[in-house]
Amino acid sequence: MDTTARATEAMSPVEKSAIRKVAIRLVPFVALMFFINYLDRTAIGFAAPNGMESDLALSAAQFGFASGVFFIGYILLEVPSNLALHKFGARKWLARIMVTWGVVALLFTWVQNFEQLVVLRFLLGVMEAGFFPGAILFLSLWVPARHRSKILALFYLAQPLTTVIGAPLAGWLISHDGAFFGLEGWRFMFLGVSVPAIVIGVVAWFYLKDRPSDAKWLTREEQVWLTGALQKEAATKTGSTAGGKHPSMWKVFGNGRVWMLSFIYFGFVYGLYALAFFLPTIIGGFQEQYGTDFSITERGFITAIPYVPAAIALYFWSRDATKRGLRTWHIALPALVGAVSIPLALFAGSPAATIAVIAVTAMAIFAALPNFWTLPTQFLTGVAAAAGIALINTIGNLAGFSAPYITGAVTDWTGNYEVPMFIVGGFMLLSAVLMVVLSRMKKPDGAATPEEARDLAATAGLD
Repeated sequence: MDTTARATEAMSPVEKSAIRKVAIRLVPFVALMFFINYLDRTAIGFAAPNGMESDLALSAAQFGFASGVFFIGYILLEVPSNLALHKFGARKWLARIMVTWGVVALLFTWVQNFEQLVVLRFLLGVMEAGFFPGAILFLSLWVPARHRSKILALFYLAQPLTTVIGAPLAGWLISHDGAFFGLEGWRFMFLGVSVPAIVIGVVAWFYLKDRPSDAKWLTREEQVWLTGALQKEAATKTGSTAGGKHPSMWKVFGNGRVWMLSFIYFGFVYGLYALAFFLPTIIGGFQEQYGTDFSITERGFITAIPYVPAAIALYFWSRDATKRGLRTWHIALPALVGAVSIPLALFAGSPAATIAVIAVTAMAIFAALPNFWTLPTQFLTGVAAAAGIALINTIGNLAGFSAPYITGAVTDWTGNYEVPMFIVGGFMLLSAVLMVVLSRMKKPDGAATPEEARDLAATAGLD
């Protein structure tokens, strides 16, 4: 069974026009928000090898801890933040998140020591909490399941493109050492990437709408079709009961499928942030390892290289999932490829070969992620969806803390990146295995109803 109906099936004119307008009017703007979000949280990775580590006297373990402590505050407030979004509306809550994280990100311009860096990274996580699952939930409330893989893929393109565009941009900003009130280049970079969050957050307050019925850019027919399709779909999900009422969010915490998805996501996030935070440092080490000499701007462009094919793989892999109907292997196979490829980068033998292998890993991670995020909203709705998506993201983002910290600590201990990269491969292999296990899961307390069986198959990606 497919997890979603194929989007290539015949669509009515009103359906085509409604989905097209959502894709044009909402997705690029929310993707821009995500672009700024991911750039702000990973900017520390660009700053570290370009002056911040030496200026603040950071060890690899300290840098890893400061990178990862962001996720402690993020994790603590993830579920409450997403429930607040459900209560107050995505427009207000996502705008609030952007403005407050932008203010904190701006303060990195004047950080003076390791302790201040840790405090600011923690506060940045507190302020950003709920943005990503909130954005996923927001887009899911605008499109039916048959179109969700395509829409989320377009949204998720912002993440690899953040590095494709952001890495050279960060390098360019860092190269302007002393050009702005005498600020070191890495401080000027923090200033440059924080201001857009505040500006776009204010714009989001006025630009976004919470539901199709509020969108004046949709015709009346398009509003009626979208609202009806989403309500009909919601009535069949686990998060909905007779009469359209939603059960307590606490039911989500006992849902085995939600926990399985959480651990699958953990492995992907572990690989994602190990690359995001340490790839610039690995590239900086090419000079000592291979005798190369790259400028700061050149390092930015080299950092961006793996994410160009990653963006392409993301688009076409998600397009295939939309065309065929999402299958187990659309998620498990990329996890397996990532698990094998990341340790191979250790034995590449040259800068070009190393970047090529890392590109394969990036392609694998980004090919799987947008398809993965279509699963929770296929069996959860309402407050259950808000809590479930937040819980999955919370557990997954434990890897956001552990990946940079473990990578830094083990690198200090061993003197190289060999063991840390094998650890990354191990967690991605675990994601592949768990995805296959999920596809074989059966209801533990007896036979499922036809509706429950359909939902379980949808979630697991049964063929």
